Amino acid sequence: MLAAHGAQKLLGWFGGHGIKGTGQFMESVGYTPGRASATAAGLAEMGGGTLLALGLATPAAGAAAAGAMTGAAAVHAPNGFFAQEGGYEHAATLGLAATGLAVAGPGRLSLDHCLGHVFDRGWMVPAALGMTAAVTAVVVGARNQRVRRRTEGEQESLFEE
Repeated sequence: MLAAHGAQKLLGWFGGHGIKGTGQFMESVGYTPGRASATAAGLAEMGGGTLLALGLATPAAGAAAAGAMTGAAAVHAPNGFFAQEGGYEHAATLGLAATGLAVAGPGRLSLDHCLGHVFDRGWMVPAALGMTAAVTAVVVGARNQRVRRRTEGEQESLFEE
């Protein structure tokens, strides 16, 4: 499912809008530049989702997917928790599941296991999750500031007449 959402963003598959349309949406919700944000989110979702499904590079894949879902949750947070109200429930569930897979590691039916856990070393879990958390905090924090400034500007313009 996560890989398919990424394919919507990157390739326009499954009824998606591709980089251009997704980039415009990203700009509208405060992620700038939009095309770069769409590319990063699409790669994290499509790449992370595909790698998690294969059980390959599980720490990095889980961290990438969790980072993308944190960004999505930030957009939906003003709508509350539940998905039927446009809330962050779905993004949070996928992000927490991806984090859980990164921490728990791949199972015996995974490419990581078949390859001798070359891309799944113990140190990779905190490194991948830590780096992703730091980058995500900066990106989401900057987005939240842009949205706040935009909202304040719209409110001020109401009183300028």
